[in-house]
Amino acid sequence: MKPIEPSFFHQPTIELARDLIGKYIVHEHESGLLIGKIVETEAYMGAEDQAAHSFGNRRTKRTEVMFGEPGHIYTYQMHTHTLINVVSAPLGTPHAILIRAVEPVEGLEQMKENRRDLPMKQWTNGPGKLTKAMAITMEYYGHHWSKKPLYMTEGEKAISISTGPRIGIDNSGEAVHYPYRFWANDNPYVSKMR
Repeated sequence: MKPIEPSFFHQPTIELARDLIGKYIVHEHESGLLIGKIVETEAYMGAEDQAAHSFGNRRTKRTEVMFGEPGHIYTYQMHTHTLINVVSAPLGTPHAILIRAVEPVEGLEQMKENRRDLPMKQWTNGPGKLTKAMAITMEYYGHHWSKKPLYMTEGEKAISISTGPRIGIDNSGEAVHYPYRFWANDNPYVSKMR
């Protein structure tokens, strides 16, 4: 499988969040090849977006990678979960896109084991679930999505996509209403239907 070209990530954040739907995440892990198709994303628009970690251009050790070149990986911990993002704006503009859900494609036995034998529909239908299933850890902070062993590849182009408000950002003022969430219609691995 061939990693996607770095130039793919050089597009406006909202467009990129939509274009990520249908792409494949590939993890060449020691346990085997793990592949998931992206079916849900959320865009975070940096300084002007109250829901973004970089709101007000907040620059910390955690958010530093978001100020870098697009296409890098931004990982962070939430409770016991690792969440993974795509840095998505020109140098100095701290935007990122959360990968909210993927559809399992390859490495199903390992994903099942990683998710402790839960029903398949629950393996990857949320941002913390998909990283557990695909053995993605904080060590990928700052890695580029075009480089092995964790990378993206081209995927399906003809996917029907819906748009709506993001999930789980209730304390974010008017940002709770921004239509920055994208998902593949009729896909059972989308984290929450609206």
